[in-house]
Amino acid sequence: MSADRLPELREAAAGAMANAYAPYSEFRVGAALLGADGSVTTGCNVENAAYPSGICAERAAVTAAVARGVRRFTRLVIATEAGSPTPPCGVCRQVLVEFAPSLDVVSFTTAGASAHWNLRDLLPHPFTPLSLEHR
Repeated sequence: MSADRLPELREAAAGAMANAYAPYSEFRVGAALLGADGSVTTGCNVENAAYPSGICAERAAVTAAVARGVRRFTRLVIATEAGSPTPPCGVCRQVLVEFAPSLDVVSFTTAGASAHWNLRDLLPHPFTPLSLEHR
């Protein structure tokens, strides 16, 4: 995938991060998900006093995209204020692999650091629909 839309996706992820609701961890995250159809869907983390009830930015973007009918993705861009770029958590990796096993993942910080991975490298042995076969 070419980097031509990367600036747009970085801006969208940073904008989503600004809307994050993270009063407990103070770890704000924004995500921009590029659909195979060219659409961009954003998400931010939303925490809750009952901690397991929160949702990560990456999964928020996936659920918003799926609600719009987009189910194939080519790139995910993550924005944080962390000292180092952060990859998606394990739960988000599992959700992402359902829709885009070879997803291009870019993470950047507000300080300018960035990292790039492929989802296959982040989740080398995923549980997929094939795992559910009884044969």
